[in-house]
Amino acid sequence: MTKTEARSKHSSHAEFIDRIRYELSGIESEGLTKPERVISSHQGPEVIVDGEAALNFCANNYLGLAGDPRVAQAAIEAIEERGSGLASVRFICGTLDLHKRLERATADWLGYDDAILFAAAFDANGGVFEPLLGAQDAIVSDSLNHASIIDGVRLSKAKRYRFANADMVDLEAQLKAAREDGARTVLIATDGVFSMDGIIAPLDEIAALGERYGALVMVDDCHATGLIGPGGRGSGPFKGVGDKIDILTGTYGKALGGAMGGFICAAQPVIDLLRQRARPYLFSNALAPAVCGSALKAIEIAASDEGDALRSQLAENAAHFRGAMDREGFELLGADHAIVPVLLGDAAQAQRMAARLVENGIFVTGFSFPVVPRGQARIRVQLSAAHTPGQIDQAVAAFVEARAALA
Repeated sequence: MTKTEARSKHSSHAEFIDRIRYELSGIESEGLTKPERVISSHQGPEVIVDGEAALNFCANNYLGLAGDPRVAQAAIEAIEERGSGLASVRFICGTLDLHKRLERATADWLGYDDAILFAAAFDANGGVFEPLLGAQDAIVSDSLNHASIIDGVRLSKAKRYRFANADMVDLEAQLKAAREDGARTVLIATDGVFSMDGIIAPLDEIAALGERYGALVMVDDCHATGLIGPGGRGSGPFKGVGDKIDILTGTYGKALGGAMGGFICAAQPVIDLLRQRARPYLFSNALAPAVCGSALKAIEIAASDEGDALRSQLAENAAHFRGAMDREGFELLGADHAIVPVLLGDAAQAQRMAARLVENGIFVTGFSFPVVPRGQARIRVQLSAAHTPGQIDQAVAAFVEARAALA
């Protein structure tokens, strides 16, 4: 390399780094920086965050199982029996008996022929569309679907249609358009619960439209599996149409132990084809034994009478918090779910209030663009079955204090 070429390369690198710094400064100036706060305890209603004790109201730990000693012990036993990992992908030399047991337990509990595991729920949504749908097909997707669904749809060659969030008139219009355009297979894709809004999708109406227009229904139930519906089986059973959901994606990283890992449930031929063609499955290491062990124990608890009791407590806690915040005059979104977004509008204000709450021992997170639309910044409060009434009252009092301090 000549001296001129070396200088040119160095100059290009410096310009690149300067551009990145400029972009970061813009994010900071708009109040959109998302801080990472360090937890030095197990996940639970009380945590040590940034070295200080705090009540945790921002975890997806809906049933309180992430810190459950039985779940942790199941993970330890899985490591002792099967090691830390497989050092390979499933089809080469990475499939364990634990993987097959977890797939069977998941499918049986949720009412499907079979299930397939992924390293993350993002991978499940990223891998589900491309192997199953081609250029002759159509995907009709809710406008507020999770980023993983959006990215997964982009990877498919299927024609894309979008309908306004939970708007059945618009959904029907898009289904008509897909049929008029000659689509071979039409698939409606939606979150079961929209995690930024705490809204449960109207799956009964979606399924009815699916039947009317001969469309399949795919649901991402990450914020529903284990915590809503009969037996905790999710948003489809919650709306009485569990048997109408053709493809279900979900996670073990929220209610089911809080570790990581995703899954797809469907009819046997669908799962069989995904094992042959889903790229995140074929080219990612097999799910770690510890995750399989903890998820199996979490499913056992969630599917039991104890799970019913935890779900009842979760619903009671969510109603307690929502009612108290309503009485204090806060603007809340959603209903009938443990996600209770507190709408603030301004991104900087959301970040300031979240920081104030953390200072006062309430661990919450502010959400702003691009996670939510501009002008709709919020603090998303998430209740757990493990919260006590006193902890909930303490959180409400802290919100009232933060609002007054920042007025």
